[in-house]
Amino acid sequence: MTTNQDHVVVVGGGFGGLHLAKSLKRVPVRVTLIDKRNFHLFQPLLYQVATGALSPGDIASPIRAILSRQANVKVLLGEVTAIDVANQRVLLKDTNGGDSVAYDTLVLATGLTHFYFGNDQWADIAPGLKTVEDALSIRARILYAFEAAERETDPAMIQEWLTFVVVGGGPTGVEMAGAIGEIANYTLRHNFRAINPATATIYLVEGTGRVLPPYRPRLSARAKRDLEKLGVTVRVNTLVTDVRPDRVTLTSGDKSDIISTRTVVWAAGLQGTPLGRQIAEATGAEVDRIGRVIVAPDCSVPGYPNLFVIGDLAHFNHGREQPLPGVAQVATQQATYVAKLLQHRLKGSELDRSFRYRDLGSMATIGRAAAVADLGWIRLTGYLGWLIWLFVHLMKLVEFRNRISVFIQWAYNYITRNRSARLITREPTLVQEPELAMLTELEEV
Repeated sequence: MTTNQDHVVVVGGGFGGLHLAKSLKRVPVRVTLIDKRNFHLFQPLLYQVATGALSPGDIASPIRAILSRQANVKVLLGEVTAIDVANQRVLLKDTNGGDSVAYDTLVLATGLTHFYFGNDQWADIAPGLKTVEDALSIRARILYAFEAAERETDPAMIQEWLTFVVVGGGPTGVEMAGAIGEIANYTLRHNFRAINPATATIYLVEGTGRVLPPYRPRLSARAKRDLEKLGVTVRVNTLVTDVRPDRVTLTSGDKSDIISTRTVVWAAGLQGTPLGRQIAEATGAEVDRIGRVIVAPDCSVPGYPNLFVIGDLAHFNHGREQPLPGVAQVATQQATYVAKLLQHRLKGSELDRSFRYRDLGSMATIGRAAAVADLGWIRLTGYLGWLIWLFVHLMKLVEFRNRISVFIQWAYNYITRNRSARLITREPTLVQEPELAMLTELEEV
């Protein structure tokens, strides 16, 4: 590796960032991949960690191991706090007060984070699902709810613990609600003596007119029916207007009602990471309402041909009525495109086209042998859709070891309806009774 090669710095080891680094394997550049975690996380299966079907190690792989044989890549564990566009440096946070890495080309692929529509105080009560820590926290809350109900003697409190609210009817919300339904109806059957887990009440709340809004209406309707078979109550055209430690307020039109619950999972809103707005301020670029950077047709920041934003953090709407969705296939296709563009530039030429997205389809699983899949040329539901979902997700796992491990777990779960990773490994972050009393007194005042 020579030091006079162009230096490509990639921030983020998710689908876009990792795929870009791998795509530059045979390109004569130096690559530095920076991430604040030392592993790549397969986020589409994170909900299965949150519901005890898989362990974190099944869907995570060390970035250094993935790129260990790629000689032109250097991996840095660090958090990028700012970007000095004028001097072409990224600033890192560390114990020594900060460090920096110079770049010739910079690619941001840091993704999105939770968005509570201006109600950030809900975050501790209604956690979202983006990290391993989120998944383990949600898993603890869900399993602890059944344990707490087993110890209760007050029927009202038992029902409160056995009520679950999932906010957001997109793929994550649908999959989460379906998984909780399976836990209540099948996994925990005969595990308790004082309660019947199947009496749990599960709400899936969606603000639009149907679940899975981007999908075709027929697939959305099928997903709703499959959820209802698992005991999930689907509330559409309904907004969450208040979240408290022991209740959620739902509003539909002029009508509001209160759901008593101790377990809320947030899957309703996302926003760009702070680097999106920071780079926009530094370059004069525009961001959309959720903080994604509006990029040029070649995925670069307008006016900065050596600065790219790809994946969930990019707002790409060229030649489209709606911006591209925040899914893995968008990120990986953009990564492939940027790698080709950089390769052409090194040869003194430019690509003869802007980025074009090829939609390979969308899919979501509702539960055992139930899924919806829209592959464009064909739409599948039920058992066949579920098999396609299984195959696609297995093949997209980065390491072969993960594929074998996940396949074995899925086979075991299918045969036994058990979830071997349903462990409470941490104390759930719950508001205790004295705090609830204090909140009630404040409300009365």
